[in-house]
Amino acid sequence: MAVADNSRQYLIPNFLYSPSVSSKRLFDLDVAVTSNHGLYHSTFISEPSASNSNGGVPRSFVIPAPREKIEMFSPAYYAACTAGGILSCGLTHTAVTPLDLVKCNMQIDPSKYKSITSGFGVLLKEQGVKGFFKGWAPTLLGYSAQGACKMGLYEFFKKYYSDIAGPEYASKYKTLIYLAGSASAEVIADVALCPMEAIKVRVQTQPGFARGLSDGLPKFIRSEGYVGLYKGLVPLWGRQIPYTMMKFASFETIVELLYKHAIPTPKEQCSKSFQLGVSFAGGYIAGVFCAIVSHPADNLVSFLNNAKGATAGDAIKKLGLWGLFTRGLPLRIAMIGTLTGAQWGIYDAFKVFVGLPTTGGVTPPPAAAKA
Repeated sequence: MAVADNSRQYLIPNFLYSPSVSSKRLFDLDVAVTSNHGLYHSTFISEPSASNSNGGVPRSFVIPAPREKIEMFSPAYYAACTAGGILSCGLTHTAVTPLDLVKCNMQIDPSKYKSITSGFGVLLKEQGVKGFFKGWAPTLLGYSAQGACKMGLYEFFKKYYSDIAGPEYASKYKTLIYLAGSASAEVIADVALCPMEAIKVRVQTQPGFARGLSDGLPKFIRSEGYVGLYKGLVPLWGRQIPYTMMKFASFETIVELLYKHAIPTPKEQCSKSFQLGVSFAGGYIAGVFCAIVSHPADNLVSFLNNAKGATAGDAIKKLGLWGLFTRGLPLRIAMIGTLTGAQWGIYDAFKVFVGLPTTGGVTPPPAAAKA
């Protein structure tokens, strides 16, 4: 018989996550493996009511989500996840436009933009404060479209692959499901992002090309045609697919480990604000890994979208292999860590707002052994 280990030391003080008496409830905010819904079905354990006079064991029954306003895995559920993706990706990428602007210019013109601090100095001197947000419009539109596809389709593919695998294998190979679901979603999300990414990079890195999206898009099309908008799609896949696979799989794993090893109170008993803090922390850590994995392809995307007719071979010849992996990396780690943490925080805050559970944090129980 298992005995609770009350002597175990945890990393976070009790008062930060202890739920108040008024919010005390026995909800499982995430999901468990069941025969009907693989990784993603939630459970609710009812407390004894006045009508249950026999004082027996509380009844257990299955519902889609705690106090839900939206039915899990319904069209409305995926629409809510899509809306959360628009907010989390569009707003955060637009907010870090100054960092992205310096990073892209460091990749394209390292002799002029030698460091982070000098890069900001050059921009301020040449373009003023307004120059820090150059390219914000294609950033907002492009990453809003990408976030919509990425988050909404990730939830869809996660459930879809879980159902194909069945409850036993969905529990055993959950990380592979996270990887497959995120990769599938990102392939489509990058098709939505690519045109705006091309305009953004050209506006940000070619002085005098255009003021922004309104004049940059028609000028780009006249110069390179509509096909040119997708010139950077393959390297964009090379950057974004590994990034997104790392983003989702590492986030789910990190959050699960935090609740398992750092926080003694079960997730369902933690306050919503604390859960959102865990989402941000898990997202930030995941973002560091994302930046490292996807950085070489990010350098290629910036190089290819900066000049007409540029090739991957030209980029490698100019940057060198070492430069391909390291140029602009410290800034990108700072940017992507903050960005990814904020994205998961906003996304889960929106899910909580519409009555859905936050992402991750519960290890699915193994499927029952067959007799």
